[in-house]
Order: sequence, then C-alpha cells, then structure tokens
Amino acid sequence: MCGITGLWDITKKLNADGLHSTISRMTDVVSHRGPDSGAIYIDSNENLALGHRRLAIIDLSPAGYQPMTSACGRYVIVFNGEIYNSGEIRKDLNSSNINWRGHSDTETILESFAHVGIQKTLEKMIGMFALALWDKKDRRLVLMRDRFGVKPLYWSHIQHQLSFASELKSLLCVPGFEKRIRSDAQYDFLHTGYIYGSKTIWENVYKLLPGHILVLNQGDTSPKIESYYDVKNVWDKGQAAQTNESEEDLIKKLHELLLDAVKQRMISDVPLGTFLSGGIDSSLVTALMQAQSHKPVKSFTIGFENKKYNEAPYARDVARHLGTDHTEVTLTDRDALDVIPKLADIYDEPFADSSQIPTYLVSKVAREHVTVSLSGDGGDEFFGGYSRYIDGLSLYKTLNNIPASLRHLGYRGMSYLSPDFLNALGNALPSRHFKNGKLSERLKKLGAVLKDNTIDTFYGQMIAHEPDPNLLLNKHINKEHFWQDKAFLPSIPDKVARMQLYDACVYLPDDILVKVDRASMAVSLESREPLLDHRLVEFASRLPAHMKIRNGQGKYLLRQVLYKYVPSTLIDRPKMGFGIPLADWLRGPLKDWAEDLLETNSLSANGFNPVPIRKKWLQHIEGKANWDFILWDILMYQAWAKRWV
Repeated sequence: MCGITGLWDITKKLNADGLHSTISRMTDVVSHRGPDSGAIYIDSNENLALGHRRLAIIDLSPAGYQPMTSACGRYVIVFNGEIYNSGEIRKDLNSSNINWRGHSDTETILESFAHVGIQKTLEKMIGMFALALWDKKDRRLVLMRDRFGVKPLYWSHIQHQLSFASELKSLLCVPGFEKRIRSDAQYDFLHTGYIYGSKTIWENVYKLLPGHILVLNQGDTSPKIESYYDVKNVWDKGQAAQTNESEEDLIKKLHELLLDAVKQRMISDVPLGTFLSGGIDSSLVTALMQAQSHKPVKSFTIGFENKKYNEAPYARDVARHLGTDHTEVTLTDRDALDVIPKLADIYDEPFADSSQIPTYLVSKVAREHVTVSLSGDGGDEFFGGYSRYIDGLSLYKTLNNIPASLRHLGYRGMSYLSPDFLNALGNALPSRHFKNGKLSERLKKLGAVLKDNTIDTFYGQMIAHEPDPNLLLNKHINKEHFWQDKAFLPSIPDKVARMQLYDACVYLPDDILVKVDRASMAVSLESREPLLDHRLVEFASRLPAHMKIRNGQGKYLLRQVLYKYVPSTLIDRPKMGFGIPLADWLRGPLKDWAEDLLETNSLSANGFNPVPIRKKWLQHIEGKANWDFILWDILMYQAWAKRWV
C-alpha cells in the first residue's frame, strides 16, 4: 500500500528545479500512506515527474522500491495497492525469459504490461490498485484504477499540464492551483454526505472512476478515458442470466470462492490481522482466515462505553469460538472526540459518514500490532445485507398500491403543511419513528416519492440526508441526482437488485471505501477487502433474489457458509452498523465546537443559508428534534473549509 503522485508539464512551464520541488512536495504530503521509503522519477526530456511513498508489504528489499523501471527500460510505474495473484501472473510470463529482480507484485505487473500489454494484464489482475504507467518510447502516460474503486486516484488536466495523486492534498501543491469550489459538488454532499461520481469538491479536479483507464499521449489536447470493467454491465448481465443451480451447489461454490479470496489476501511479508465487529461479514472473513492459518489470527475490535453502540461483546464471543488472538479496546467518548479535529486532514474533501471516527480508531489499534488488516466491506452491497433493501421494498410496495390520483393528491397536500406543524404532530403520535423532528423529514422524502413513484426515486430519497439541498444553500442549483441519469439507470427489473447496484456504483466507492482507505492509511495500515474479489461479485450478480434475502433476512447465502464455522446463535441479531452517539455529543461535549462552526457569518461565507441551519441547530440542542445527520454534514463541510479554504 502506498501513495502515488505525478505531474506531466507538457508545455514546460516549470523549469527543472520547479518540477523537482513540486513533485517532492506532492509526494511528501502523502508520506503517511508510505512511511517506509520514498523516491521520485523525472524524465527531463518530457518534463514528467512521478513520485512514490512506500508502505512495504511484499518484498521488503530494495528490489521492491518505486518508481520502478521495466527490464527493457521502456516503462516506468508508480503503483498503490496489492495484486493477490501475482504468482500466477508470473507463471504465465515464464516463457518470456524474464530475469526477475525480486518478488514484488509491482515488478510482476510491470513486466506483464511490457510483455503482454495493458488490457490482457488488467483482465488477469485480482486485487486493488491505482497506478500510473509511463511509456518512454511512445511518450504516453496511462492511469488505471481497480474494478470497484478500493484505491483512490485523483487527476487534473489544465492548460496541457496533467497532475494526479492518491489524495487531493497533493494536487494543491501544483503551482497555480486555483481553489474554486464546485457548487454542484456541495449540493451533492448535502444530499448524501459525500461527493459521488467523477467530480470532486474542486473545479477541474476529478476522480478516475472505478474500472477506468485514462490515457494521455504527447500532442493530445485532453486525456482519453475509457472503461475496462463496468460493474453495472456485470450486474445487468448477471441478473438477466440468473443461475438455476441448487442451493447446495451454490453454497459449495461460494464457500470455495470465499476461501480462495481470503487465502490470496493473507499473502504478506509483514504481520496481518482482521477487523472483527461480530457481524456477518467480518465474522465470515475472520473464520475463513483462521481456517487457513497455522496459528491464531490477530483480530481487533473496539468497544464503546455507551452500550447502545457497543458491539464488542458479540465480537468477543465470535473470537473465543474461533480461537483468534483477540485484541479489544474500550474507548471513551474522549478518545473519539480527540479524532474530530483530525478529520479535515484525513478526508481532504468534505466527507460526513460519522462511522469514519470508529473506523479510524480501530485502524489505529490494529496498527500497533499489524501492518495489514482484512475487512468485510462489500458483503452488504452484493449479497443483500442492508435492512433498507428489506424494509424499503415493503414500503415501496405499499405506496405502489395507492392509485396515482391519490398519490398526487397526497403530494399536493403535504406541500401545504409546514415542517413545524408536522414535527408537532409527530411528537404527538405514539410511534417513536415520528418523534424528535423526524415526521417532517420523512414526509418530505415521501412527498417526492408520491410525485414520482419509481423505485429509483424511492431509493434515492430513502438514502438522502437532505432531500432538497437547495433549502440549505444561499443560491439555487438545478441538477439531476444519480438515479435520474438515464444513461445510468439499470435495465434489471428486480427492485432489490436495482438498489444494490446503486450502492455498488455510488455508495460503496464514494462512501464506504473512501472511509476505510483514508482512515487506515492515516495510520499507515493496509486494509484488504476479500468480499470485493471480482469473482465473488460476478457470482453474486447471478444469484436469484431468494438466495440473497429470505424470510426478511439478508445475506442468506453468506450466512449458510458462515454457519459452517460459527453457530447462528452468535450471529443472528439485528444489524447495528458502526455508529457513535452523535446526537448526544452535539448537545454535550461537541456543542461549543459545533456552535463556532455554525456561526451565521461563517455559514454564509461558505455558501449556506444560515436561517434554516441555525433553526435546526437550536431545535437539536434544545432536544426538540434530532438533526444529527444533516448537522454533521454541515459541520464536516465547515471544518473542511476552515482547514483548506
């Protein structure tokens, strides 16, 4: 795991010293991603520079140092990630008579690029990666990102100057970088709590999408970007050709795939362990690791003093049953609160998934013992684990039974009711789901669904933090949401499969994987995700609905494999998530910090309409409503702006 940077100053605006100092600064600011070594490569003829910071995992010798030049001298690579089937790729190259210098996966794929080409190499690679390949002969720079976006890669091309990096903070080091905020990115952030798709918070800076390649040749006016792997197409094709194999055969195949995916991710020249929450996915990964290990696997859990958010006892029971070498640390509110001032640096664009805090803390605990840790990310998205798939589908079916005329009437009626009236009504109702300011929020989402009763609009509104971000901004922004993009809309009729695909293409790469990558790399820990092996995803794409969700319970097939190792009594319970007592903290120990960031002039300066935000804040601290989700979004934006703008 590493940090990569690069700058191709085609018009040679920078002199040699300027190029060297720029790439050095770009690389130094991501040294946390690679504390073991760092180096740069400069092609003075082309005014191109590549930078690398190394976290040594495979082949700790100098033979694994980067930037690395191919044996033929034509190609130079900077690589972030791990290729788990490196050994198999080497075997396929044996006929090429390569004189290997070491056993790093970097050298493996570099020589494969040189001998069989980019496309064939990418098809073979099993792993996570973001990399840049410089072709000295053809004067061509190629950027590549893994299939699901586990590893990040940002880029910018302005006035014939291409820059790229693992983190945004590196691009701010490029001379002449202009900090101009994208207003539609701010809108998207308020809607979901993260910035999705190819855009970033800065104008003229982009994310290379998962499964994509960027190519820039000398003389090109702009880079060419194309997809080499499209999870949407995989999911569409899989759902169109669902398997009719027996449950017994599917469990056997899934078990074999899982064992191999985990085994490959246990290859390491440094100590490794696993995150264990006690849930389905982390317990499954831990069990499969322990089944293939000759000694107790190191597992890590953090617990909280607040029992409502404490999963540590469940993880402890699973660890005891499996016989892992378990480390459990109980963290106080103070431990968690101390992380908050660091978040703007760790996530160097606005990011508001509050589980970023425990994710950072468990990474920090693990890093005291290991350099690599496996996680269970991806199980929910591809095997139907989120409760919103089950509850949401039930609600959608109920709404769909309402005649269109009544739905329209209901939408019109809701538009005339004030939020204050609805919240007062909600507090008077017996159901806890409508108290503390939740009724107006939920009916606002419901109103949009009544107006457009498609599963895509329904799901988009269901996952929204703020259904109409324009209410919180000081200028109106007209834009479509990702579920309104006609080019993106899935062709599959199954409604849960559609929800899963939205999560796989948006929520997974732009929230979950961002959260884990930044939190783990902030403490120089490599996180590996075996459930995101593309062979597993392609297997899941062909599963019929009842193999994912059955009797109101998700991840049916994954559970059947897990039950081979862990009794259901230790596993079957309502999903908790990785939460924190955020609502209480904002009324207590975070109150002064939040009040400073939510000051009227500060909100206005950053493009917010302070009136509704201040109203929500006062309602929250007075206990009249719980606005922790949207307030956290605004606070994270404000903290980011204070640090970077």
